[in-house]
Amino acid sequence: MEIFQYEFMRNAVIAAVLVNIACGIVGTYVVIKKIVFISGGISHAAFGGIGLGYFLGIPPIVAAIPFSLISAITIGLISKRSKLSEDAAIGIIWAVGMASGIIFINLTPGYAPDLFSYLFGNILTIPVSDLYIMFAMDLIIILIVALFFKEFYAISFDEEFSTVTGIPNRILYLVILCMVALSVVVLIRIVGIILVIALLTIPSSICRQFTYNMKKLIISSIVTGIILTITGLWISYLLDLASGATIILLLALVFLLSFFIKKAVTAVRRLKTR
Repeated sequence: MEIFQYEFMRNAVIAAVLVNIACGIVGTYVVIKKIVFISGGISHAAFGGIGLGYFLGIPPIVAAIPFSLISAITIGLISKRSKLSEDAAIGIIWAVGMASGIIFINLTPGYAPDLFSYLFGNILTIPVSDLYIMFAMDLIIILIVALFFKEFYAISFDEEFSTVTGIPNRILYLVILCMVALSVVVLIRIVGIILVIALLTIPSSICRQFTYNMKKLIISSIVTGIILTITGLWISYLLDLASGATIILLLALVFLLSFFIKKAVTAVRRLKTR
């Protein structure tokens, strides 16, 4: 408990909770819709917004919000309304975003002191101002999902049926991508652009092995993400390791364990059936 005497550690724990609320909700749709690499494309494109923030002298996270949203909508429109494949659209936006960020940073006089934390993450350096941004992003995501939960459920499992029933699939698909973009902004300071896919996908992938109920999957993903993120933070503190990388490795380890547990449970059930 002595670690909580430090303000940076208290901020880190609060950030771990806030970020996993967003990831548990959005990550569920990312895993079910199989749009993991779209998430990666949006996260790398967000680097352009970070560079723009440095160039304009505003908080990089604030500048990354509209940049990520525009990138998400562009990927969605290109992949749905043109002959260009989705992976090609992701690659183009990915490259343009990273290149834009580098150009903006090169044009900015002086040195960008905490640029490394945006690339690889550092949960221990999160200021209170970023916590307010994370909280606002969480509220927006929760509100969107509460309003369109049934529609999201329909397009996640059966797009053809949802089209027949009159649900605007394309618009809701773009809304999901925008939620991914907001989650990416929340994640950047935690694990960085490079590792952002992990928190969006691993907790939901762990929980999906044990439930297919959407509400249970969202709640269990949030709880699992919070527990593992705080545990990874604690381990990194004890062993003096990079916090973001430690959290990701712990998530991956638990995913492997859950995979083998699921296999074992399935094998036992088959034996009982025989």
